[in-house]
Amino acid sequence: MKKHNFNPGPSILPQFTVENTAKAVLDLDGIGLSVMEISHRSKEFEAILNEAIALFKELLEIPQGYHVLFLGGGASLQFCMVPYNMLEKKAAYLVTGEWASKAFKEAKFFGELLEVASSKDKNFSYIPKGFIIPADADYFHITTNNTIYGTEMKKDIDSPVPLVADMSSDIFSRPVDVSKYAIIYGGAQKNLAPAGVTFIIIKESILGKVTRAIPTILDYRTHIKNGSLFNTPPCLAIYSALQTLKWLKNLGGLNAMHKINTEKARILYDEIDRNKLFKATVTSEEDRSIMNICFIMNDEYKQLEEEFQNFAKSKGLLGIKGHRSVGGFRASCYNALPLESVQALVNAMKEFEKMKI
Repeated sequence: MKKHNFNPGPSILPQFTVENTAKAVLDLDGIGLSVMEISHRSKEFEAILNEAIALFKELLEIPQGYHVLFLGGGASLQFCMVPYNMLEKKAAYLVTGEWASKAFKEAKFFGELLEVASSKDKNFSYIPKGFIIPADADYFHITTNNTIYGTEMKKDIDSPVPLVADMSSDIFSRPVDVSKYAIIYGGAQKNLAPAGVTFIIIKESILGKVTRAIPTILDYRTHIKNGSLFNTPPCLAIYSALQTLKWLKNLGGLNAMHKINTEKARILYDEIDRNKLFKATVTSEEDRSIMNICFIMNDEYKQLEEEFQNFAKSKGLLGIKGHRSVGGFRASCYNALPLESVQALVNAMKEFEKMKI
């Protein structure tokens, strides 16, 4: 039976990435060594890293003055590194979910914080509108896609201060105007690579503005100066990221990827809205994530939730259980998830409806 991987992260990767990484684990390009055991300062890894950076810049059309870094520590470490390097007096945060809340909490150690808006009042089921970004903030932080609650900021906003974005779960799902951001960061385990590597796109001119001393390894300038090689980077995950970037380029780039993602989301949301058993947790269409599609049983069918989970599993649909703070179901439709898998979920929902109504 074919398995359909809707896991929220670590998540599905392109078969191209999986197969090429598997080959390189055994023997990297015929050199007689695994990609897991070559030196991170070897000419072989230097070529891998340089190509990954070049493709990152090409696919996202990153302008001059920005650097691409590959570090460890996950996006959670960036919750600390961003304020360490940028917060002098105060920073502003938009709180739209679990990870945005954690980023806000960590930044409190470094200075005054302002929560410009939050959607916590409705269990993070919408993106706040009409908020005002304070012009005297050192930076404004957003989380563009909320994996747990299924909301997404689909447009690049204008900010009067340096804009910082956690794009862990929607990077490369659509074109991005990088010039509007000071920093874009994210864990790679959703749309790019296996867990272990964190990407940072950073505008160099925003650094060096704080008066505090910054520990060497937490200073972005250290990693820019050393080309992501200050300490041993996650080499295998970077190699896998390179394969995914190649796959994206071969697919036609981010415009093509966005078209595919939008169609996948449309098909699934249409069925959720049509099916008598289910309802979406995010009612506003403009706020609905195309990466993490969350839905629950209608109130009168709540008792069928576990039964549908088991039914879906019997059809090879894996990883659709919703986060405990939302319940119900979550279909993570990341870049590598094929349309075939979305259609298989829709078919299962239709079949289950016929069985119960």
